[in-house]
Amino acid sequence: NSGVLSLLRPLLLDVVPTIQQTAALALGRLANYNDALAEAVVKGNILPHLVCSLSEQNRFYKKAAAFVLRAVGKHSPQLAQAIVQCGALEMLVICLEDFDPGVKEAASWALGYIARHNSELSQAVVDAGAVPLLVLCIQEPEIALKRIAASTLSDISKHSPELAQTVVDAGAIAHLAQMILNPDAKLKRQVLSALSQIAKHSVDLAELVVEAEIFPVVLTCLKDSDEYVKKNGATLIREIAKHTPELSQLIVNAGGVAAVIDCIGSCRGTVRLPGIMMLGYVAAHSENLSMAVIVSKGIPPLCACLIEEHEDHIKAAAAWALGQVGRHTPEHARAVAVANVLPTLLAMYMDTRSSEDLQMKASIFTKRALKSILQKCTYLPALEPLLHDAPPNIMKHIVGQFSKVLPHDSKARRLFVTTGGLKKVQEIKAEPGSLLQEYINTINSCYPEEIVR
Repeated sequence: NSGVLSLLRPLLLDVVPTIQQTAALALGRLANYNDALAEAVVKGNILPHLVCSLSEQNRFYKKAAAFVLRAVGKHSPQLAQAIVQCGALEMLVICLEDFDPGVKEAASWALGYIARHNSELSQAVVDAGAVPLLVLCIQEPEIALKRIAASTLSDISKHSPELAQTVVDAGAIAHLAQMILNPDAKLKRQVLSALSQIAKHSVDLAELVVEAEIFPVVLTCLKDSDEYVKKNGATLIREIAKHTPELSQLIVNAGGVAAVIDCIGSCRGTVRLPGIMMLGYVAAHSENLSMAVIVSKGIPPLCACLIEEHEDHIKAAAAWALGQVGRHTPEHARAVAVANVLPTLLAMYMDTRSSEDLQMKASIFTKRALKSILQKCTYLPALEPLLHDAPPNIMKHIVGQFSKVLPHDSKARRLFVTTGGLKKVQEIKAEPGSLLQEYINTINSCYPEEIVR
């Protein structure tokens, strides 16, 4: 408000180097504060000044100038675009070749903040020739430089298969894969994130990541003391597992399912989410893979997530994963049913306290999970409690299963009367001629008329 920006701008061209650097630092800190100040820096025509003097200045000035560009570019795609338009990318890429690791780091950071917004800006960073130099930066000895270069490669890769492919073509995967065992937790986070962002786009890219021999090494990350390393490790495994049954089978063979199950059991909150999703993806591919999740004792921790977690999206993910496990055959459905999870799913589906958007999503996932398990479940003791609470659309599936099993199972018929199931069926209001009414008629026809009465 006091017009400081117009006073600082000429100082960027001062004859005294320390004044230049300090002026750039001041501008960077102002721009970093919020998007309104960053916009003022752009409107004050300061960026061209910064860029034109960047190449011939010393390392301190280069670091400060890159800091200003990063501080402006981080706020929005529009502000990042302003940096691209003033020709800053070419200067930043030249800084990636600087002798000083601090200059490389500052330039990597600025490029990452520009690339993360969208695929157009990311493409501009690629076109400026940044990727091969970033791959060289991850091979430098300085940990801080490795971290930020890996993070920038992650930000470039995330938008599209084509952008991820440019990172792959520059030979990034092999170098990233070697750093999975690095003792530095912050570096591991970025490395795992970058590999996830590459693997998520397509089967081919996922296979290239797997071919870098990340299994079983990556499974050690699931036991890491750093929560983000755990989460990013599970995310990487999820992004590979989702593509094909073959990739999922490879993860199962490497011990990945058991490792993810242990990981879900040992943590709380959003760290669990990628692991939950990964089990769902694996189970969805085939009967055998779903059975691998069951045999590895994957159902109890998924049930625990339904009960222990407070956030709807985590519960919804667990419900979805259980639905994928239980949907294949009566044997799969029984494995879920004996864990006594159906009443919990039903209660979640009928819970009205959740936020509207989440409730809608959570209830859709939960309803699908319930329906897919119920359509296969012939384990009647687990279905019986649901007869007393289920809404009409779920009731149809439950009654349908009883109508399938009771005609052929005399012990089940006896139990169905003594536990009050038959009585409950008589209370159901079904439309005459409906499928539900047909199911009820089938059940009633299993018993003498006076018992039904």
